Amino acid sequence: MSTSRRGVVVLGATGSVGTAAVDVLLEDPTRWRIRGLAAGRRGPELLTLGRRLEASVIALVDEQAAEDLKPSLRAGDPELRVGEEGLLSLLALEGVDVVLQGISGAAGLDASLETVRRGHRLALANKESMVVAGPLILEEAKRTGAEILPVDSEHSALYQCLHAGRAEEVRRLILTASGGPFRGRRADQIRDATPADALDHPTWSMGERITIDSATLMNKALEVIEARWLFDVEPERIDVVVHPQSIVHSMVEFVDGSVIAQMGPPDMRGPVRYALSWPERSPSTKPVFDVSDYARLTFEAPDRETFPALDLGFEAARRGGTAGAALNAADEVAVRRFLDGDLSFPDITALCSSALAAHPFTPHPTLADLERVDAWARCEAKTPC
Repeated sequence: MSTSRRGVVVLGATGSVGTAAVDVLLEDPTRWRIRGLAAGRRGPELLTLGRRLEASVIALVDEQAAEDLKPSLRAGDPELRVGEEGLLSLLALEGVDVVLQGISGAAGLDASLETVRRGHRLALANKESMVVAGPLILEEAKRTGAEILPVDSEHSALYQCLHAGRAEEVRRLILTASGGPFRGRRADQIRDATPADALDHPTWSMGERITIDSATLMNKALEVIEARWLFDVEPERIDVVVHPQSIVHSMVEFVDGSVIAQMGPPDMRGPVRYALSWPERSPSTKPVFDVSDYARLTFEAPDRETFPALDLGFEAARRGGTAGAALNAADEVAVRRFLDGDLSFPDITALCSSALAAHPFTPHPTLADLERVDAWARCEAKTPC
């Protein structure tokens, strides 16, 4: 990295990825200049982070949360901006080099698009942006020269492994999945699973939606779609393998039979650090990886009968167009309904399948088309099954 400090904006700063980013930024403050931090409604947490990181500006999307925070502000604190406009205004701040996009769900799409429109590096943890509008984001990034560095651990791993060969030498991408809390169980054994059961992830600490998606394997389905667009690889050349230890984050097989894997502890700070620092690798303050701690690494095929969500991802990746938008929107609502006790665990996937099949498909959508399909799928998914 050059001697100048790299200007950083963190969106979703109080979430699981944002927290990991804060840890990375605090490892060596001489490398970074924190221009802005944004969150949805956790005002006190955001203000504390803004003070610790000496951020210039903070933004709260929730207007009431911002009003509640104002009495806590004092001289020398970061400037507070409010609402969706306030969040997007962080991307226009002087000296921004990289935007860590950790907003959850399709709500992060506008911020991802605005980031690449401005030519900033997009360190992308919001997979929904690529699932819903991958071609539009990539087209805009090509126009402005913006870099996109994936922060999902699996896609960060693929990005790193792909540097071992040329694009035409790649045979397939292999995404690894932990299998979630229900790995090895039959469909009849998880029919009555509760939110507490599904949130009990064996290896990763994540937000509610992504943890439930890991339990259904919908998270891996969405990652298939993301990989299809990020790396311009046909779905037929993407595979998924269950790896319960979550140490091998993904692999790339080349035409000569060589398989390159990226390994590391199940910790989001690694992918965040890579995306912020690339093309260099900034040192970690964590202990050196000891392979003897992981003497047994296992791999198995996913149970697609018990977890049919995975096939929905491949279907949406093959169809392209508005399919990803419909699948993601239905899943966001279905997961919320499950967490609220309004939907059974198997019906999460059933509802998403219905929305994907019935939605008004458009093969080459505009942003307005994607927004209409998103709204349609959310409305459909809110209707009790």
